[in-house]
Amino acid sequence: MPSTWRRYVRPQDFVWLLFFSALAAFSPERSPRTIAALVALGVVQVLEARIGALTSVILKLALCYLLIGFSYGVSSSFYLVLLLPVISGATNFGLLGATITALAACAVYLSFLVFLGPNQFIPEDQIPELVLRALFLPVAGYLTYQLAQANQAEKHKAQEAVEELARANRSLQEAQAEVRRAERLAALGQLTAGLAHELRNPLGTMKTSAEMLSRQVSKENAVAQEMAGFITSEVDRTNSLITRFLDFARPQHLKLEVADITIMLDSAIARFDREQKSAGTSVTVFKNYSPDVPPVRFDAELMERVIANLLVNAAQASPPGGVVTVKTLSNNAEVEVAVIDRGSGIDPKNIENIFNPFFTTKSDGIGFGLAIISKILDEHGGRITVESTLGEGSVFRVFLPLKRQ
Repeated sequence: MPSTWRRYVRPQDFVWLLFFSALAAFSPERSPRTIAALVALGVVQVLEARIGALTSVILKLALCYLLIGFSYGVSSSFYLVLLLPVISGATNFGLLGATITALAACAVYLSFLVFLGPNQFIPEDQIPELVLRALFLPVAGYLTYQLAQANQAEKHKAQEAVEELARANRSLQEAQAEVRRAERLAALGQLTAGLAHELRNPLGTMKTSAEMLSRQVSKENAVAQEMAGFITSEVDRTNSLITRFLDFARPQHLKLEVADITIMLDSAIARFDREQKSAGTSVTVFKNYSPDVPPVRFDAELMERVIANLLVNAAQASPPGGVVTVKTLSNNAEVEVAVIDRGSGIDPKNIENIFNPFFTTKSDGIGFGLAIISKILDEHGGRITVESTLGEGSVFRVFLPLKRQ
């Protein structure tokens, strides 16, 4: 109840209540219709935010006309209430609205000159007073308009400052996440390199021993032959895994050359198509290259590997017969390559972790594909981002700098 009360009753409403109560108490004309016009004007003023500014201005002009008409017309002391619609118009409708409202208020007031009786006239010494009263309304409207514009400008500056602070905060969070990821990758790389080298020798001994065992035992001993085969295949699989570890851990020796990125993309797509045919998949790759992309400096072999891996991931996420789009864009600072699929998408809770090693949602994966891609791009001075919606697809964006530091 208190929150609802605060929503509909504002502190300024009490100020208006006191103001119109004072007008009624000290009004030189206290006829019922004058008091009724004052009460109606106060109600409209209080309800302005709820009934709308335009409706409020029109009603206030009409009620001011009645109030002034009920209290001696052009000689009424209530001519100042015309400031209420003038201020509302200047606050809500800009310069043109302020001008129209001020002119309408002047017309309301001066219209009572038309209704002077046959024995009524305006003394010449009172004409300057009428002119001053009429001029006061547009001047007040213009000053109110200037004040409203200044407030809007300050509000706009404050909003821009808030948005800039939010952008800076997001950038800081992204930078912190990148630093944490880089630290994890560096520590993991050192651990992996040392562990891989230590494992290679005993694995080699195990494979040699298994091969010797397979040659020594008789062919009739099927169990021994099968066990030796298992040992050899598992050693090969472990060696393959260690090779991937080393690929991730060792620094890449980039062969940077300035080249047309579309040539590299065509080569990666052709490689992907060949692998598709051998795997029996049927995903179509649509090319959407921008003609304005300038040559960029990169290692063609490594970047082809990056794009081919992203295409494989996109194909695995896409339904049979799906479409994957490769799109290029550029600006003054970097070149963007986007790989877009319309597949299953990525769960939002996994977005932050997909570039971490060992993180995978595939039953047969080890979680090094995107981690190696991210590492390659880091060494190019580039970056990779992802946007994904469950059930709608994903967009992986690769950025390469045009001026590498």
